[in-house]
Amino acid sequence: MSTDKVVASNREAYHNYHILETHECGIALTGTEVKSIREGRCNLKDGYAQIRQSEAWLMNVHISPYSHGNRENHEPTRARKLLLHRGEIDKLAGKVQEKGLTLVPTKMYFKGGRIKVEIGVAKGKKLYDKRETEKRREADRETRVMMKTKGRQEWK
Repeated sequence: MSTDKVVASNREAYHNYHILETHECGIALTGTEVKSIREGRCNLKDGYAQIRQSEAWLMNVHISPYSHGNRENHEPTRARKLLLHRGEIDKLAGKVQEKGLTLVPTKMYFKGGRIKVEIGVAKGKKLYDKRETEKRREADRETRVMMKTKGRQEWK
């Protein structure tokens, strides 16, 4: 993924959900949306994906109107179609209905000149899970600081 240019990432998704697996998919966009994304003016924070009538849709992702657009400019939070194979859509639909999981966009990036969206099959975290994750992160940070200071003392 060294050649991929990440345009937007959804860090809040990793805080609020356990991401079980991810899928790369294309997205159907208008010209002004592509230009706006190239300027980095998109936000995945409140977005989610939905399966409707055997089609995958990306909902509530905010792509700002293009700065040099005219009256044909796009609506910022319109539903956008995700491009997936039929088998992938059926598999995702089964997981969402059966296990009570949800689909959240984790990042948007360019791959070979095309815009791709990575969606994650996610399970919501409970409040105590969030606290536990925060505690673990804090403990890891403290051990890194201790290791760093211990290494400095040995050199003196």
